[in-house]
Order: sequence, then structure tokens, then C-alpha cells
Amino acid sequence: MRLKDKIAIVTGGSRGIGQSVSELFAREGATVIILDLLPQGQVVSDEINAKGGKAESHTISVTDKLAIENLFAQVNKKYGKIDILINNAGITRDRTLEKMSVEEWDAVIEVNLKGVFLCTQAAIPYMKANKYGRIVSAASNVGLRGNFGQTNYAATKAGVIAMAKTWTLELGKYGITANAVAPGFTMTDMVKQIPEEHFAAIKESIPLKTVAEPIDIAFGYLYLASDEARFVSGICLTIDGGTSR
Repeated sequence: MRLKDKIAIVTGGSRGIGQSVSELFAREGATVIILDLLPQGQVVSDEINAKGGKAESHTISVTDKLAIENLFAQVNKKYGKIDILINNAGITRDRTLEKMSVEEWDAVIEVNLKGVFLCTQAAIPYMKANKYGRIVSAASNVGLRGNFGQTNYAATKAGVIAMAKTWTLELGKYGITANAVAPGFTMTDMVKQIPEEHFAAIKESIPLKTVAEPIDIAFGYLYLASDEARFVSGICLTIDGGTSR
């Protein structure tokens, strides 16, 4: 087991890529702490426990600084450490630049960027005390190449990559790595809603001529969270079938 006895916090861990990460980490021996605003998180944790894994779920917003700090303190008190933080929670509010409202801009910045900042800031004291930590944050290939109608989303994902590189410099001496994962189109609920004619064009634009499944992305998270990647820090692992070549 690649994550045996590790304590892993996964934000947005109740569906899509986050659910696959939660389930995969549990199969690899981690105790998974799912953070999500959706009640589905409890269902995922119950299923993990029923299969012999270890998981718990908490309904919480990554934008609530006090709640995050209190929960991370509780997790550390209960388990004696926090080994892994997966910053996966994120939202979209797509609109072209001229039509995007300040509210749509702020909402995406608040969750996708500030939420990553708050969760990582809360985890760091416990990782430093243990001289060990793995921080992996959800970027996107949109953060590398932009995308029509996603000024807010692209800005947050580019920011996540920059934060990982910065944290590498600040935290490396404490045995903490910081990396990002940049998925391309992945078969989440959001992608499944794309009209078939548009979806066909998307697949054709990908060199591998197919769309990722959530587990494809989860395996990237697993590598960066494992001890196999102990000397990997400050990178953005792009998993998009060759789109961002």
C-alpha cells in the first residue's frame, strides 16, 4: 500500500475527480478526511468504510477560515498528524470577459484560489511539526493555455500552479513538497452535460482521441502524494492526453 497509515485530507472529495481520489487513497491505506459542502461526502465515506477502508466526512466550506482551522486542529488531535492535503475543491462561473460580473469573478476566486490558500495555511503547522507533508492542488490545463469564457477559472488555476512553486521554496526545508495537477477534459458530471456534437469535437481535438476518466487523474494525485515522489516538488503534472503538448 503506497499510503499506508497516512492521514489525507481531500477537499471536494465527494464526486468526480475528488471522489476517485478519496476512494483510491483509501484503497492505498490512507485514512481519508473528506471535506465538501455536498452531503454526498458522507455517502462516499460510508462506502469506503464498508469496503474495509478508513474515511470520515465533514460538511464545510474551504472559504471558512475559522471552520477550516478548527477542523484541521481536530484531525491532528485525533490522529496525531496530517500527512497529505489534496486541494481539489473548485467551481466554475463561465462567462466571456465583457459579460462576466464581479460576483462571478469573486465566487471563483474565493473557492479556487482563496480556499487553496486557507486550507494549506491551516495544514502547514502540523506538517512542519512532523517534518513531513504532501500538498497537491488542483490546477487545470486551462491555467496553462487559457480557455474561452473562463477568465476567472483560468486565473485561479494559473495561480494554484504559482502557489505550488512558491510553497516549494518556503516549505522544502521542513520535508514538505508542493505540487499541482492539471487535468484536461475529464468525464465528470459537468462534462457529461456537453451536447454530443460538441463532445465529439472535444475528443477529436485531444491527441489520444478520448477523454480522461476521474481515476486517470486520481493516479496522478496518488503519485505526488506518495513517498515515490519524495524528490518531486514545484511541478505541475499535466494529465490531458497530450492537449497541452
